[in-house]
Amino acid sequence: MTKEERKLWYTFLKKLQCVVKRQKVIGCYIVDFCIDSVKIVIEVDGSQHYLKKGEKADEIRDGYLREKGYRILRFSNLEINSSFSAVCDEIEKMLTLP
Repeated sequence: MTKEERKLWYTFLKKLQCVVKRQKVIGCYIVDFCIDSVKIVIEVDGSQHYLKKGEKADEIRDGYLREKGYRILRFSNLEINSSFSAVCDEIEKMLTLP
């Protein structure tokens, strides 16, 4: 895990009441975090995700995950480092949506 993934995991996700899996394989992809009970995937994105090649790969990957019924939450490393409470609030909000 990256430094930002570790921060999200140890400070927040690990303490949730639901089961959160790290590095879960879904089809031919490995997602950073997955909450199967509500079909949410959480990705923490480094700078490579904001290059054209990375954006295209993420678009294809997200399409596949959506076809499987997952909702995808993407957060940049910058968001994890500068707006951590807002990231946690967004995840909690998604956990309460049907």
